[in-house]
Amino acid sequence: MKGFKSLTATLLTGLMLTSPVQAANPASLSELLKTVKSDSIVESKENKQREAEFRANRNQQAALLKQARAELAAETNRGDELKATFDVNDKELTVQTETLRQRSGTLGEMFGVVRQYAGEFKGLFAASQNAVQFPERDVLLTKLSESKELPSTAELENFWHTILQQIVVSGETSTLPATVVYGEGKEAVRDVTLIGEFNAIADGKYVTYVTQTGKFEELSRQPSKNIMRNVPGFEAASGSYEPLFIDPSRGVILSLLVQSPTVQERIDQGGIVGYVILGMGALGALIALFCFLRLTLIGSKMRRQTKTDTVIPGNPLGEIIEAYQGHKGDNLEDLEAKMDEVILRNAPSIERFVGAIKLFASVAPLLGLLGTVMGMIGTFQAITLFGTGDPKLMAGGISEALVTTMLGLVVAIPLLFFYTLVHSKSRRLVQMLEEQSAGFIARYQEKLHAADS
Repeated sequence: MKGFKSLTATLLTGLMLTSPVQAANPASLSELLKTVKSDSIVESKENKQREAEFRANRNQQAALLKQARAELAAETNRGDELKATFDVNDKELTVQTETLRQRSGTLGEMFGVVRQYAGEFKGLFAASQNAVQFPERDVLLTKLSESKELPSTAELENFWHTILQQIVVSGETSTLPATVVYGEGKEAVRDVTLIGEFNAIADGKYVTYVTQTGKFEELSRQPSKNIMRNVPGFEAASGSYEPLFIDPSRGVILSLLVQSPTVQERIDQGGIVGYVILGMGALGALIALFCFLRLTLIGSKMRRQTKTDTVIPGNPLGEIIEAYQGHKGDNLEDLEAKMDEVILRNAPSIERFVGAIKLFASVAPLLGLLGTVMGMIGTFQAITLFGTGDPKLMAGGISEALVTTMLGLVVAIPLLFFYTLVHSKSRRLVQMLEEQSAGFIARYQEKLHAADS
């Protein structure tokens, strides 16, 4: 009995482990047996169904494998056919390329020449101010310069016509509307007159063509008046020849010309020292002019005095004649003393202010040297603060140094000439007094000898 119970417990445990669904615990062994049999039947059906599905899938997988193998074989055959076709086409392409090379002959060289010149002319035409007249030619030149095929006859003719067109417009003057950019950044459409490849003018002023923007820009500063005076007449002319200054370098010389500083700008670069030098130069020139006119007036009076014995007031020679005529004694030394006294009294008056001209001529270079030293000091201070990386920081001091030196020489050289001129004139007048004085003394001495004899 004990062994039967153990067997029953074992069966129940196995039923609980194997049965997927257990509705309730069996009440008796007979119910347990029924349940076990029922579950066994269900499991048998499920197993048969699974087996049937596996067999069906196995047959289907075999069919798919067979189909894939057939497709692989077909594709392999197709790949072999394509490889054979590729080899045949490759050989045919080699043959055709060689045939093309033989038949083209020198066309290949011509193609290279056309590409080269098309690229060069594209750059030249893009930089030309006449590009605003013919914007469509850039498309043709770009195609010819970048194409990998032989150009057609029509393209070669168009290229030839484009070159001839550029040659023609380079020697013509034309007026067309174009965009002009002014210094403050404003833009306006104006009638621009193109003078060949050289220059362009608009509203009575010179303008330059900017390749990057395809527009014209007004020069920041126009040339001098003697160059600009012909521009209005040239713009207003219709079919007639009018004079005009042109720049054969396509605006390079003109841009350099307008960038060069004016005289006033040069003077401003000299700073305070430069203005002091110019002030001294002006003062020295006025003194030289005053001395020259004064000596000229004195000289004219003295020359008139040499033609008459009547004393003309206001000239040193008249004083000498007056001293000679007023001498009544027989003492020659007294007459000489009177003559010397007149000469010594009038010589400083004749040479008055002449030394000031020499002083200004001597001081001007020294002031220029002072400005040079000040400018170099400023330059070295800029180098100390900012280094030598930017030359513009040093340009101001160097410019001031050079300009003041230049101004000092500009003032000193003319003043030296003025001083030499005025000094020579004053010396001639003093020499004339001495000669006349010696003549009167000799005449008086002759009278004394005649009286003694």
